Amino acid sequence: MLVLFETAAGYAIFKVLDESKLQQVNSLYKEFETPEKANKIVKLKHFEKFQDTTEALAAATALVEGKIGKSLKKVLKKVVAKEAHEQLAISDAKLGGVIKEKMDLSCVHSPAVSELMRCIRSQMESLISGLPPKEISAMSLGLAHSLSRYKLKFSPDKVDTMIVQAISLLDDLDKELNNYIMRCREWYGWHFPELGKIITDNLAYCKTVRHIGDRTNVAGSDLSEIIPEEIEAEVKLAAEISMGTEVSEEDIGNIRHLCDQVIEISEYRAQLYDYLKNRMMAIAPNLTVMVGELVGARLISHAGSLLNLAKHPASTVQILGAEKALFRALKTRKDTPKYGLIYHASLVGQTTAKNKGKISRMLAAKAALAIRYDALGEDTNAEMGAENRAKLEARLRQLEERGIRRISGTGKAMAKADKYQHKSEVKIYDPSGESTIPTTSKKRKFEEVEEEAEEPVTPVVKSKKAKKETVTQEEEATTSAAAEEPPKKKKKKKRVADEPEEEEVVTVTESAEKKKKKKKKVKEEEED
Repeated sequence: MLVLFETAAGYAIFKVLDESKLQQVNSLYKEFETPEKANKIVKLKHFEKFQDTTEALAAATALVEGKIGKSLKKVLKKVVAKEAHEQLAISDAKLGGVIKEKMDLSCVHSPAVSELMRCIRSQMESLISGLPPKEISAMSLGLAHSLSRYKLKFSPDKVDTMIVQAISLLDDLDKELNNYIMRCREWYGWHFPELGKIITDNLAYCKTVRHIGDRTNVAGSDLSEIIPEEIEAEVKLAAEISMGTEVSEEDIGNIRHLCDQVIEISEYRAQLYDYLKNRMMAIAPNLTVMVGELVGARLISHAGSLLNLAKHPASTVQILGAEKALFRALKTRKDTPKYGLIYHASLVGQTTAKNKGKISRMLAAKAALAIRYDALGEDTNAEMGAENRAKLEARLRQLEERGIRRISGTGKAMAKADKYQHKSEVKIYDPSGESTIPTTSKKRKFEEVEEEAEEPVTPVVKSKKAKKETVTQEEEATTSAAAEEPPKKKKKKKRVADEPEEEEVVTVTESAEKKKKKKKKVKEEEED
């Protein structure tokens, strides 16, 4: 059996001396513990060294893609074809299938072959003669770097330094434009203050000022190419009754020069924005589709490069740009920020305040995937970004409709869960609050109510007591009254008679006190 072994320095063909040892897969490593034992199992038959790193890279990429390179084809024809009856042990089954198809050689790939490859790699320096360890390590490092560059497929279009510089320059231009326009409005406002209120667009304002110069020239100037006709009529009317001061021709010349600068910078800013848009679509198309050109460029600029941004997790992408607020929140033990630069994305901006945190978290998760796909992927299309954006928009609609369903109850499930029940509370108007007459105290009211309730009982108790003291004297006076009283009072008399003597004494004393109070009331009424 022959073994094809690939190294960073070249291809090696080994011949297996003792094939019976390959059957013991679990203990095969013991046969390669020392160089002497390893030489008893396998023997180097041929070694084809690479000429340079370019050839090594071509061979390595061919192996990765499962193809036969030129150097490998040369080795197979030179060595293996002579011994076609021998089996060829291959580490990659896909490559073995290609060799069998094109070279008509029987290839073997099994767990025993994989273990044998590992054992050969452990004793590679002793088995392959003529290669010092330093040279092997240097060639391995160079091939690793070259292979990494090939896999990432770096190209001039993928250089993100231009994006970092372009977005920084765009921000600087915006600041300078704002300062220049503010100075121009303030400066020309001394001469024609009404123009600033009529024309709100900054670029149109500067073009108008450059065109008319002194306000006395407004009547004879044509501004239809700069502003609409309605606004032009307002400007001409305001110029006739303007309250501004007179300025010299030199002042007007300086103001016009400033307006020229503003117009030139605005045109350059528009050109720079188009350049940035094209570069973003070339370097990070999926990120651009997800969050937009400006937000994506600011994220790349903040991280330093697209590759550095790809190393960040989604949680870091979400709060990138809000580091000061994050550390302040951690220091004061308050809530951490929910979004940073990603807040300016269109998906976050069009949501309600309640759902901004959820959408920013989901957008950051999808944007992190898009960044890694753009930085490390081979494709340059924006299909993944468009697909993820559609998912986020569907989720956003679902979140927005959930609140509407809760209010209206149109959804079946939500209507069952949140059924509305009307609870009316009827309050009775209390007219006592409007009364101005001083009310009597509660104690006095309570006593009056008790008097009214106990009035029919007191004469009966008294007559009972009087009967006990002097029965003979009152018999004549009460005979007529007893005949006229209804049977109910007789029952009451019987009930009173059945009560114990102690209760009768208490009722008599109470009735005596109430009589005194009644007498006092009568006296007071007579005096009144």
